[in-house]
Amino acid sequence: MPDILPGQKKPVIGMVHIGALPGTPLYDEAGGMARLIDGVHADLEALQQGGIDAVMFGNENDRPYSLRAPQASVAAMSAVVAAVRPAITVPFGVNYLWDPVASVAIAVATGATFVREIFTGVYASDMGLWVPDCENAAKARRQLGRPDIRLLFNINAEFAASLDTRPIALRARSAVFSSLADAILVSGPITGQAVDQSDLRAVREAVTEVPVLANTGLTVDNVADILPICDGCIVGTTFKRDGITWNPVDRERVARFMDRVGTLR
Repeated sequence: MPDILPGQKKPVIGMVHIGALPGTPLYDEAGGMARLIDGVHADLEALQQGGIDAVMFGNENDRPYSLRAPQASVAAMSAVVAAVRPAITVPFGVNYLWDPVASVAIAVATGATFVREIFTGVYASDMGLWVPDCENAAKARRQLGRPDIRLLFNINAEFAASLDTRPIALRARSAVFSSLADAILVSGPITGQAVDQSDLRAVREAVTEVPVLANTGLTVDNVADILPICDGCIVGTTFKRDGITWNPVDRERVARFMDRVGTLR
């Protein structure tokens, strides 16, 4: 089974939550793109100084979320990531919520090595009926000349309930078999809430061809229970000041978490 990051055992991917992009309800017109880039620079620096293995840029602040990315948002997110690219010293990925084709496009534009998204399934969600477009995301990866980009499939969407009644382990195996998933991610019900360990264990036992990662809710207190079950994790909220999703990244919280992970590897 390939590593999610070559040469790195049980990697920790830290989230850089970009501020609300132009055209979205929470966008800061006064600060503009310059303030967005400054905030991303600060979070990126804190994560890298704290010893993170990789980073992922996401638009979590673009609430209410959309299932189809506006062109302006794709352009703005690409511009923000491109602006901080010279400062990135670790592998990086992107995730435009909740549009897999847009996420691949941004990855190509910025030189990212992986994409996280909901690629498969059918969901009842806060955004309405949700039917992801895996086919065109995979085609875009090929047609845009980046077949090396790894697609990380989140198979139990946050802010949503699957309308697929198959057990989660079967959905995971199916995503690998039919949809060419490069990794499987298992999430909690909402950003910052821990993954169900029984779900994570079932998926890990069912999927042996690709890495399985815990996608939400890891903390210094629970990482010793969760990390042994999986091949790595994605962490956002616990790295933020006071553990609040929308706050800036706290370098000391990153360092404490990574020190704990170091004892588990």
